[in-house]
Amino acid sequence: MAPAKKGKAKAEPKAQPPPQTSDKFPSCIRIMSPSSVAITIHAKPGSKSASVTDISDEAVGVQIDAPARDGEANAALLDYISSVRLCG
Repeated sequence: MAPAKKGKAKAEPKAQPPPQTSDKFPSCIRIMSPSSVAITIHAKPGSKSASVTDISDEAVGVQIDAPARDGEANAALLDYISSVRLCG
């Protein structure tokens, strides 16, 4: 068996605390800090109107009324999600 290499031991990266979960929300909505939330979204661009179509443990389904071109759907998604109240 080869001897162990001598030198500096590599520091392990600090582990981030896991996101907080709540029984109130599905697992696709995670509290990251007191003022931050992460949402897993399945976006469907090119719809006639913007709306939430589904909320499951996997993702929030959202149809967006903008085409998937030049970031238009992403901008419309951010605008729509910031205006909608998902729970409660």
